[in-house]
Amino acid sequence: MTDAQFFGRIQDQYNKNLPFVAYRKPNKDKVCGLLQTNDVLYKTTNFDESGFIFSPFDDREDTVLTPLERSESISMTSIGSSIFEAFHAKEDSTYSQKQQHIDLVKKGIEAIKNSAFQKVVLSRKESVNLKKSDPIEIFKNLLNTYKAAFVYCWYHPKVGLWLGATPETLIKIEGKRFSIMALAGTQDYKGKLDVNWEDKEKQEQQFVTDFIIDNLKPFAEDLKISKTQTVRAGNLLHLKTMISARLKADNNLSKVISSLHPTPAVCGLPKPKTKDFILKYENYSREFYTGFLGELNLDTNIAPRLSKRNIENRAYTITRKSTQLYVNLRCMQLKGQKALIYVGGGITETSNPEKEWIETVSKSLVIKSVL
Repeated sequence: MTDAQFFGRIQDQYNKNLPFVAYRKPNKDKVCGLLQTNDVLYKTTNFDESGFIFSPFDDREDTVLTPLERSESISMTSIGSSIFEAFHAKEDSTYSQKQQHIDLVKKGIEAIKNSAFQKVVLSRKESVNLKKSDPIEIFKNLLNTYKAAFVYCWYHPKVGLWLGATPETLIKIEGKRFSIMALAGTQDYKGKLDVNWEDKEKQEQQFVTDFIIDNLKPFAEDLKISKTQTVRAGNLLHLKTMISARLKADNNLSKVISSLHPTPAVCGLPKPKTKDFILKYENYSREFYTGFLGELNLDTNIAPRLSKRNIENRAYTITRKSTQLYVNLRCMQLKGQKALIYVGGGITETSNPEKEWIETVSKSLVIKSVL
């Protein structure tokens, strides 16, 4: 399918108020789309269906499913030769927004010092006026700008319209093998990856890694943990650790997801107390920001590893069910002529409220640059 045909189908679906999702995985050329054939709001609780899921931050709320069996699959192999350069967005937050977020961070630090919890992730929502609200054009800009992110445009007439370019994987599963990313810490990218990290960021990263390992142990075996490395996401740097394992025979995906989500990278530690704090004091609903989204139980073809023994079998591939879910960061919601931008950061005892505000500004500029 050509670029024009692909985006034409997506535009037609949107014009008809029918649900769809279009997305591209990190560092891939193929852009996929699922066009739902009706406007029914499907949901899942056990994660054993096939399709695409979109799940909110609050795990008590429903996960929306775009079912494979109720959708048409389309794809294209590139986004053509269109050139887009992200402009340098300006920080346009008001003084009251800044003060409100600084006060929130101070409240979080005070709670940590009073031993309420160890770490909490606090966020805010910013509204940007659009001259023209064109989700397909914004999606193209995201595709052109963020090659290493999971880029998506998701729409359901009964839920809303969301777009994003997230750097963070929640979980990838092929058969019984799976991997999970622990991502934390943020600083501006200034031309090099060899940077110094403060103890605050290192501690934040360790919290996330330890949480994932501890929560996976009942469900997994053969755990392997990579070295922590610095990775780039747009104009920002983060600390990343990869954890891989194998699902035990008697466990399923829903158990793993419920044990992990929301992770300390988007909520805090311990999870119940920090989630309650967020819902009480953030003073707005995150909705699908810091939730998760992605492919659920789709068939994938895996080529066997080449060796002298099996070289004659290299033409054969193995088909397995694959699930690839991403944390919904660097995202926006379009409502009428406004884009709602969601940004946040991890707070520990040593956090500086002014620096935490600046970090949210840096993150908001990343996503504003494509509007």
